[in-house]
Amino acid sequence: MTVTWEELGWERVAAGVGRRRLPVWDCTVGLVVGAGAALLIDAGSSLGEGAALRAEAERLAGHRVTHLALTHPHFDHVFGAAAFPGAEVYGAAGVPEALGGGRETLRADAVANGLDRRRAAQAVDALVRVGHEVRGRLALDLGGGRAAVLADLGPAHTAHDLAVLVPGAPDVVFCGDLVEESGEPQAGPDAVPARWPAALDGLLELGGPDALYVPGHGAVVDADFVRAQRDALAARYGVSR
Repeated sequence: MTVTWEELGWERVAAGVGRRRLPVWDCTVGLVVGAGAALLIDAGSSLGEGAALRAEAERLAGHRVTHLALTHPHFDHVFGAAAFPGAEVYGAAGVPEALGGGRETLRADAVANGLDRRRAAQAVDALVRVGHEVRGRLALDLGGGRAAVLADLGPAHTAHDLAVLVPGAPDVVFCGDLVEESGEPQAGPDAVPARWPAALDGLLELGGPDALYVPGHGAVVDADFVRAQRDALAARYGVSR
């Protein structure tokens, strides 16, 4: 039985492209559907959340998720990744080492932010290997004329920030936490604030003035919002052009 994006709690952003705002941390997950292939962007904050996303994504795509892009190595974006067996996993350069060597930091951060200790431990134990490091830009052919471009734009929000451009009418850019709409951009201990404005310049170059920009948290925004956030971050951290 065919279902619509909205019936499963997803927001359709463009033809074959949608996103879901997850509860608790308001983290966004994206889905890009091709012919026989599907790209999920981020994976949720636990194995259970990842499994639920997998079931929904497979219903919407009509086939399994074949590609998984992780926008950055924070628990609310990566802990569900093991629920997608067989998917090709992509991250920005340095993400495999960040995830492999930062398991205890990830677990502690998740628990400090309210994730159940048992579920945090399970997710850390099951963390998947990122098999594809993106340096610069990488194009994916998802079939049926559907493509996606993965772009390493960090360091900024973290040392390893990945964005995803989906060309179409309109173009859609999944920003990860390079952009946040539902609150102030968060700069934790792994952020590189001095480089963040330049990363947003790169994001705007990637998508252009007419694209839709999907933040890691919050509502879909336009290029003017991204540019304003870029200028606010530059002023906040004393970064000149």
